[in-house]
Amino acid sequence: MNPDDKKSQFRPRARLLQLLGDQLIGSPRLAVFELVKNAYDADATYARVVIDGLKGNVPTITIRDDGLGMSEDTVRNIWLVIAHDHREKQKADRRRSGRGRLPMGEKGLGRLAVHKLGNTIELVTRAKDEPEVVVWIDWQQLIDVEFLEDAVVEINTREPEVFTGSETGTRIVVSELRNTNWTRGEVRRLARQISSISSPFDGVGPDDFSASLEVPEFPQWIDSIPDPQEILKRAPWRFRFRFDGKDFKWKFEFRGIPGIAREAHTEHQESGSLLIAPPVPDDDDPLRALVKPRTVKKVVADEETIEGIGTLYGEFYVFDRGSKVLSRIGESELIKNFLDENGGVRIYRDGIRVYNYGEAENDWLELDLKRVNNPTRNISNNIVAGFIKLKQDSSDELIEKSNREGFVENEAYERLKRLVHGAMEPLVREREEDRKAIRELLSGAKDPDLRNVVEPVSRIRAIAKRNRLSSEIDPLLDRIESEYTYMKETLLKAGVSGTGLAVVFHEIEQGIRSIHNTLAANPQTGEVAEQTFELMRLMDGFSEILRKKDKNTVSLNGIIRRARDLSAIRFRHHNVRLVCPALEDGAPEVMTVCSFGLVVGALTNMIDNSIYWMRTRWPDEDASPTPRAIYINISDDFEGGPAIVVADTGPGFRDEPADLIRPFYTRRPAGMGMGLYYANMVMQMSDGELLFPESPDGDVPAEFDGAVVALRFAEVE
Repeated sequence: MNPDDKKSQFRPRARLLQLLGDQLIGSPRLAVFELVKNAYDADATYARVVIDGLKGNVPTITIRDDGLGMSEDTVRNIWLVIAHDHREKQKADRRRSGRGRLPMGEKGLGRLAVHKLGNTIELVTRAKDEPEVVVWIDWQQLIDVEFLEDAVVEINTREPEVFTGSETGTRIVVSELRNTNWTRGEVRRLARQISSISSPFDGVGPDDFSASLEVPEFPQWIDSIPDPQEILKRAPWRFRFRFDGKDFKWKFEFRGIPGIAREAHTEHQESGSLLIAPPVPDDDDPLRALVKPRTVKKVVADEETIEGIGTLYGEFYVFDRGSKVLSRIGESELIKNFLDENGGVRIYRDGIRVYNYGEAENDWLELDLKRVNNPTRNISNNIVAGFIKLKQDSSDELIEKSNREGFVENEAYERLKRLVHGAMEPLVREREEDRKAIRELLSGAKDPDLRNVVEPVSRIRAIAKRNRLSSEIDPLLDRIESEYTYMKETLLKAGVSGTGLAVVFHEIEQGIRSIHNTLAANPQTGEVAEQTFELMRLMDGFSEILRKKDKNTVSLNGIIRRARDLSAIRFRHHNVRLVCPALEDGAPEVMTVCSFGLVVGALTNMIDNSIYWMRTRWPDEDASPTPRAIYINISDDFEGGPAIVVADTGPGFRDEPADLIRPFYTRRPAGMGMGLYYANMVMQMSDGELLFPESPDGDVPAEFDGAVVALRFAEVE
């Protein structure tokens, strides 16, 4: 047998063009967006999109630019060659265009976007000092041919008729549209999408390129689209940052709200470290070190962390959608509609948008999920309009997907998300201060328990009394108040996360408000009793979780020993040295009365905080001797009783004690801000207190110059 008889070759069917066009491009709007990006790659200064023929129900879409255009040779040997790599090579060689651009496209598939729009296209293009080239394509005729190699496209040249004189560029007219029903809403969404290819944020988009949409038959459809710049000026909060692998620079602005007596103010950091959250699960699992790059272990971002991503710039405009705040800003419906359409965080590379980050359906930073986990603190996707700015030549590890909907979710992409989350922490923290003050000014109540629970319950009682329902409602309300107070006092049983606690309290408070609203709207409804019983079932379930045993006489040495054993793996994994005189031979046994499990939970939480913050001050995991060290001892230097003193070699505290024990206040990226709040509640339950002494108090060695915390217990009588 002839060896050649065993050989064959791939023979793509002509319908492959249809499959690629339909499945690589998600929507007609995205197809237009892709063609506009092609104009940018062609070094155009503008791309103008025109939708015509809507009144006659035979619409056409025309995309025209003033770019470099194409010669006949380029059309034959590049444009008609699917998946040609000339853009990819241009990008790899860092060959910039005459306007200094690196190409956005690289896969040679963008031209198939026209197939998503319609069945026929006419392409007219002209390069400098060349004749006009005209290409007519009927996609249906092409895919009716069996094999792609037999699909013939006719190319003609002529004296310039469209691009006359010295003009160059490309015009594509798409007809026999797949979607003939272009409604006002669809057109307005397309207009926003086209205009968003160049950023509405100052100094982000390229100055030498613009994109626009025209609808000659219905100009009013897009004339009324609000100017994003004018709406962004109304955002109460503005936050900007820059991180180059060394310095993290940020500026936070609260710009004030008319009619609310919270003064405008600015906070900033000119130089500092960018803290990033450990991955989930955390890198304490030694097996992760075998399969993940070293950068995953870092909690302080550096040049290695931004490798393949480059210097990061960001800007965020944050609103408050509460009716009392929006009414003072003005045009509340306009702002809400704008945020519904434009809320989220976009990504721009060399000033050109990477689709579809910032679209309503793409919460790529999982902001909404974070807000569910911590409903009173975090920023949701529909109250922020922001961007991340990247450079094309330094973000080569961020690779766009073939379907043009975001980056491939590789290791560099995961690092990008961690970097942005870390960069947003100052915004979240500083805004929370303003948000709390604004809520207090609007409600007149400073105690969140009073505002969220006690006041609604009181109003429920008043409504029930007026409608002679007290005998049915009051016993249930008494039990709700009692259980809520109990849970608030005990906080949680050791091992229940702060995240779970936040959600529980949020659900209880929401349930109480729901009962109040139902009763106020219809005092006779049977829904009130049903809602009350449902809330009681919810509280009963969590009350069992939080139920603790009576306090016992326990050894503080035993508490320290248990916390040490629970943290032993972490000490080894993070190269932390433990100095613990209370566990040395001959150390006196010190007794107190408390809940053993809850205090162990508080102490291990403090150890976890120390390990994290020491990692930020001493990033070198393998330093020898290790500068990471924790000191734990029992001290009788404090008035009122013995204390467990914990000190470390981290950066120390930057905030006042009153802020440190406040729930949800944290400087730790992705932190809940519940650890010290929990420890403070546990100490109150134990008839003690949580203290933040200076290093000399408690006889702490001079080496431990970071944070110092003391758990002071009651004397045993």
